[in-house]
Amino acid sequence: MNAQPPIPSPHAVITDQWEPSEDDIQAGRVPGYGVITNIINGGSECNHIDLRSDSRIAYYGRACAFMRVDPGYNRDCKTQEPFLPAKTTRDSYNERRFII
Repeated sequence: MNAQPPIPSPHAVITDQWEPSEDDIQAGRVPGYGVITNIINGGSECNHIDLRSDSRIAYYGRACAFMRVDPGYNRDCKTQEPFLPAKTTRDSYNERRFII
């Protein structure tokens, strides 16, 4: 539920409270289900085709159809740069960012 900068919270994304920065837009990170995948598994599932992500998107679509709600746009993260590189912890990422 809580944001961990530079990553927004999934709750903020799904409730339309997150607005992408210019850097996010340049990286293809725009509101939608795909950003939530990016938040959770971005380094391993985004910026390329990934069957795990495709399977999750299909399930999301079926769940939305069952509940008769619009699944919205931007459901995948195939063209999104991940918020963090693969296999990088937030702590080591932050340490690298602040080294002068």
